[in-house]
Amino acid sequence: MKEYIIRLVYVEMLGHDASFGYIHAVKMIHDDSLLVKRTGYLAVTLFLNEDHDLIILIVNTIQKDLKSDNYLVVCAALNAVCKLINEETIPAVLPQIVELLAHPKEAVRKKAIMALHRFYQKSPSSVSHLVSNFRKRLCDNDPGVMGATLCPLFDLITNDVNSYKDLVISFVSILKQVAERRLPKAYDYHQMPAPFIQIKLLKILALLGSSDKQASENMYTVVGDIFRKCDSSSNIGNAVLYECICCVSSIYPNPKLLESAADAISRFLKSDSHNLKYMGIDALGRLIKISPEIAEQHQLAVIDCLEDPDDTLKRKTFELLYKMTKSTNVEVIVDRMIDYMNSINDNHYKTEIASRCVELAEQFAPSNQWFIQTMNKVFEHAGDLVNIKVAHNLMRLIAEGFGEDDDTADSQLRSSAVESYLHILGEPKLPSVFLQVICWVLGEYGTADGKYSASYITGKLCDVAEAYSNDETVKAYAVTALMKIYAFEIAAGRKVDMLPECHSLMEEFLASHSTDLQQRAYELQAVIGLDAHAVESILPSDASCEDIEVDKALSFLNDYIQEAIEKGAQPYIPESERTGMLNISNFRNQDHHEASSHGLRFEAYELPKQTVQARIPPASLASTELVPVPEPMYPRESYQTTTVPSVSSDAASTELKLRLDGVQKRWGRQTHFPSTSTSNSTSLKTVNGITQVDGSNTANSRTRETYDSRKQVEISPEKQKLAASLFGGPSKTEKKSATGHKSSKPSSHMVKSHAPKSSMEVASEKTSVQQPPDLLDFGEPTVKSTAPSLDPFKDLEGLLEPTTQVSSAVNHSSTAAVTKSPDIMGLYTETTAGAHHKDSDILSGLSNPPMTNMVGGTTTMQVAQSSKGPNLKDSLEKDALVRQMGVTPSSQNPNLFKDILG
Repeated sequence: MKEYIIRLVYVEMLGHDASFGYIHAVKMIHDDSLLVKRTGYLAVTLFLNEDHDLIILIVNTIQKDLKSDNYLVVCAALNAVCKLINEETIPAVLPQIVELLAHPKEAVRKKAIMALHRFYQKSPSSVSHLVSNFRKRLCDNDPGVMGATLCPLFDLITNDVNSYKDLVISFVSILKQVAERRLPKAYDYHQMPAPFIQIKLLKILALLGSSDKQASENMYTVVGDIFRKCDSSSNIGNAVLYECICCVSSIYPNPKLLESAADAISRFLKSDSHNLKYMGIDALGRLIKISPEIAEQHQLAVIDCLEDPDDTLKRKTFELLYKMTKSTNVEVIVDRMIDYMNSINDNHYKTEIASRCVELAEQFAPSNQWFIQTMNKVFEHAGDLVNIKVAHNLMRLIAEGFGEDDDTADSQLRSSAVESYLHILGEPKLPSVFLQVICWVLGEYGTADGKYSASYITGKLCDVAEAYSNDETVKAYAVTALMKIYAFEIAAGRKVDMLPECHSLMEEFLASHSTDLQQRAYELQAVIGLDAHAVESILPSDASCEDIEVDKALSFLNDYIQEAIEKGAQPYIPESERTGMLNISNFRNQDHHEASSHGLRFEAYELPKQTVQARIPPASLASTELVPVPEPMYPRESYQTTTVPSVSSDAASTELKLRLDGVQKRWGRQTHFPSTSTSNSTSLKTVNGITQVDGSNTANSRTRETYDSRKQVEISPEKQKLAASLFGGPSKTEKKSATGHKSSKPSSHMVKSHAPKSSMEVASEKTSVQQPPDLLDFGEPTVKSTAPSLDPFKDLEGLLEPTTQVSSAVNHSSTAAVTKSPDIMGLYTETTAGAHHKDSDILSGLSNPPMTNMVGGTTTMQVAQSSKGPNLKDSLEKDALVRQMGVTPSSQNPNLFKDILG
């Protein structure tokens, strides 16, 4: 099992599902063998997660193993605790883990600290009272336990720096001891003393010394010692140096430390390793915030990184340039960013660079012309990746200007924007966001300086709307821009001549499916028909940035309301003062609550409950009592009696509450009259002298209920063929007797083939008033025989003919003997009518005919023996025996069938 579990781990590593073996891994952690138990813990921590259903099976085992005397078992349990214990099960193991903090083995104490750290990450409130234990373990004699304690302390200090200011001296002391190699040699890594402990301590000191001069002064000495003692020839030494630079950039600045950091950065940037160059660029970006002049010393190195084929290093360098940008170098940096944006296919990074270019252009633009050109380049190359907020900021900047009182500069900015946008409109494909900016600028300032006529601007706007007919937003901006230009012309007293293409465009928009375009088109149509004063009030010139005062009280309607009240109108009643009316705000709050609570749900829907339909069993024809009918889906029922017990009317009424008085019965079972046959009840078979319930017949009756809805007996074609072979087919009198009205009569074929009836046969017919059950119902579906298509019963008919002929040639007494012997019709009539007789009674009529009717010493046996061919009586005896046993000879056992006939 251990080997199988290890292979399951490998199967899961390959990405396949091995959940069928999880339970075996859970069982292995209960094993007494240390090797098997540790293997089980390893597999469980890899297979399961904290929310798995099998976690409940291992909690008790973990609790027991945490108390084990073998520290290896305790360590294995602690490893599982760190991975599998969730927030709900923390209280079950927390007391034991706290006790393990004082365990004599350092490995157990270390893992106990790790478990508490994990609990803090999952549920800080569960271990908030145990924070003091971390402080105590910081002074542990084992460096491994102390190093493990630094991780939870770092998280605690990150959340609350001021509460741990008193630990600065302790951390500095520990770092000094580590730097002076006072720790065992086992903690050295590439000749660096405990480098990972140093890195964690430097991170903690960076947090504690941020904006704290007093705390930072305690760190200067030890950080300077690390700068001097670090070996830059190894990766781990460079990692410690990089962490020292980060610490120096975070604590209160010190000139000597900044100089040491600059020297380390210089070594990084001059290295041939891309990794070290990346570290140097990142560290330089941290120090620029404190000392900007440091970047000037490494200009050439930064440019080299900018042209490096390493894309990651190039992106990091652009981040550095973004931090270094000022008015003197903005043109170079932004141009480099735009060129790099054109060369990459990463849409996410393209969006980031575009936003940075816009931000730098807005802050450090040397001229209006350069600003407009830069923004045009950004929109052209970035396309629709530019955030819509960037477009809105650009429009606001053009409208407001640069915030100075110089209106001339703002006018020049707008004029240059209009000129550049009219030139750009000639390009074939432009982004939608950029087109929105162009339409808005042309509508606001297209005719402001008088350089371009209104007809020229409107023609350009119509061309934009037609060229981008699939973009509803661009067309909406174009229509609004047309309305502004016409409004400015009307307000200036100039005559408005709408171009033919504008007329056709408006007619199209007036019939548009977009309600927004329709509204804008109708507004344009209404504005053109107003006078100059009204238009100037509606759309004043250069007022896009003016604040719009909104009269929430609607004071302009006061006169109208007062006039209405004087005429008898009811005054307005505030919502809070209304009585007898529901508070509408409650409905609003409720709707808001429902909208917030009915968000997107990810849990699966409940399975639909299966509704059990009431099954109404068919009722009897002459009674309103409901007789339960077994459905095919129910188990096979067995009856102890030959008749179906009647169901009381009380039971039926309490069960279904259905009355059928006066309703004609058209479907279901027939009425069970005492004088009729018991064919509808469970049929019995007599085998070896024992009466048995024919369960197969009842099963066949279930499937037959839906088949014979209007007749009691409707014989299948195969059964009709079989009946024709035996009796010449059912006659009309037999069908009548099926309803229980008249007794059956012999068919015409039987009258011709037999002598006049004797007294025994008349008595037999009197006893056969009850309709015999269907002899052809074997209780099983009819199976087509694979034997040759030879009907054995036709052979039986062939046996009858010579017997009749021979018997007719004998004297009168022998003829009487033949007639006294039981014929075939009488045999089956007696057998079916007396289904309760034993096999011995049935066969006695065949094997022992009445001897008192013998005349002249000639018996029926002699007559039969005088004829050639098989013995008639023996054949019928065997055939009757087989049929009473319910076996189909031709399909079940062909050899048996051959024995019977031969």
